[in-house]
Amino acid sequence: MKLQARLKRDWKFFQGLRRTLKWVKPIAPESPNLICDDLEKAVDAHRDRPAITFEGRTVTYGELDQIANRYAHWAKGQGIMRGQTVALFMPNRLEYLAIWYGLTKVGVATALINNNLTGPALAHCLNISGAMHCLVDAETSPMFEAVKDQLGRHMNQWTLGPVVGERRDLVTALKSCSQLRPDRQSARGDLRAKDTALYIYTSGTTGLPKAARINHMRAQLYMRGFAGATGAVKTDRIYQTLPLYHATGGMCAMGAALLTGGSIVLKRKFSATHFWSDIAAEGCTMFVYIGELCRYLVNAPPHPEERSHKLRLAFGNGLRGDVWAEMVERFAIPDVLEFYGATEGNVSTFNWDGTVGAIGRIPNWLKKKVNARIVQFDVETEQPIRGPNGLCIECGAGQVGECIGKIDASDVRTSFTGYADKAATEKKILRDVFEKGDAWFRTGDLMRRDEDGYIYFVDRIGDTFRWKGENVSTAEVAEQLAQAPGVLEANVYGVEVPGQDGRAGMAALTVDDSFDPEVLYARIEADMPSYAQPLFLRLQRQIETTGTFKYRKVDLVEDGFDPTRTKDPIYFKNPLKKAYVKLTKASFTKLQEGGFKL
Repeated sequence: MKLQARLKRDWKFFQGLRRTLKWVKPIAPESPNLICDDLEKAVDAHRDRPAITFEGRTVTYGELDQIANRYAHWAKGQGIMRGQTVALFMPNRLEYLAIWYGLTKVGVATALINNNLTGPALAHCLNISGAMHCLVDAETSPMFEAVKDQLGRHMNQWTLGPVVGERRDLVTALKSCSQLRPDRQSARGDLRAKDTALYIYTSGTTGLPKAARINHMRAQLYMRGFAGATGAVKTDRIYQTLPLYHATGGMCAMGAALLTGGSIVLKRKFSATHFWSDIAAEGCTMFVYIGELCRYLVNAPPHPEERSHKLRLAFGNGLRGDVWAEMVERFAIPDVLEFYGATEGNVSTFNWDGTVGAIGRIPNWLKKKVNARIVQFDVETEQPIRGPNGLCIECGAGQVGECIGKIDASDVRTSFTGYADKAATEKKILRDVFEKGDAWFRTGDLMRRDEDGYIYFVDRIGDTFRWKGENVSTAEVAEQLAQAPGVLEANVYGVEVPGQDGRAGMAALTVDDSFDPEVLYARIEADMPSYAQPLFLRLQRQIETTGTFKYRKVDLVEDGFDPTRTKDPIYFKNPLKKAYVKLTKASFTKLQEGGFKL
């Protein structure tokens, strides 16, 4: 039986690999074929088929292309040149993909701005985009208005919503734009696959969000890769509730559907309450997830339609083993495709055979064909361990180390295009790894590989933790907290909360007599996205530091938010009272038992 199970597992792996490689063929950097050409080819093949359904409205492939063409002509009419950037600051909506698709038709890059951002982080992302124009809607325009005085240059605000003050009317402007395709040769004939198509923002390991440069090759890799990995066909309907400013929802899911003639059922945001009724009503055959989404589903009360569906596959990343097993059993989901990949990185793995808990597999017979390796790592120095010869040491089976990917600029599958910031790009490159002169991308993730080649995610390196599906930079949060009235020092870290994926933010603060939790609450509500706001505060007389004057976090993380482990006052960001309140033994117990909706 064991041999039979293994053969079945190996066969599924081989089939998945073959499907994916059929789509992901080498793309030459000098190729004139761009991501918009891929999408136009799909439009021409499936013009009358439904492409995207959103809030009761469905557009066909042809109609989606017409919307995109209007944005292309709008950009030309505004004098936006090839190689320049437009910022897109909107929540999920029907036009979202059409906007950046249309702009690529005339060689304009799009910076996809997280629509949850506010305050300094939003201003920073807009500033580093280099854009002179920002597209907003009624929901995001007020956030843009709040930071426009913090921008380093004047940025024209175009809105799909009410027009007041300096805001420009995008709806009216688009009406005068042609819905016919711009002439390819004159609009983008001199562009190549190595040129920038998008900027997708990532928090990285330190500091403010970085803008990862996504060239046309990488965009094609995302979209083609998932068209192959999922085995998508034109009858598939993919339920998509993830934000479109992220690669998983905005490119992987969209590519799986829109390059194959399938369709997307797009939601503004995830709702556990409406999930199964939507899936059933829309006849969805796949959905895309992040681990937290799946945990919400298994924690929700039974739904009458949770097994009355046509689903054949769920695909995504970050799915915990315990949630995975329960989800498949409870909801009768035939297959799960878990994958690993970073927006800007060159390492990707797929778990095609559905082994619970693994993020992918690199069997020994495939190892020489894959650029990923796991190297021994020193958690104190946060650097790979080097041997007497100065080179890194590969981990054996079961050892935990940092996953790295060899950089080969000639192959889109292993290249590293980096960030808009060259210094930030260089920090992610590890040199002289297994031989002098080689270069490898540092994922910043600790992993282990078992004897069968299955890869398991262990943890993030350093100070970044994940909460609500987002990477949270402790350096960025601490910097903002330190600017609050009464806060002298801030030491930020992540703590585990029972029943929650990732880690919740906690801040150890030293304060003076002017500190007021109500003032801090109001400030972070205004200046920080919800996922970055500390859930807990710990007030200390003095913050401990290491011998090199770095904040010490190990003991703080171990204490967590348990009020019995310290005499320091601990405050909890109570979602019912909308305030930081002192954490008592009773409220601590309630948190432990999942009594608060976080």
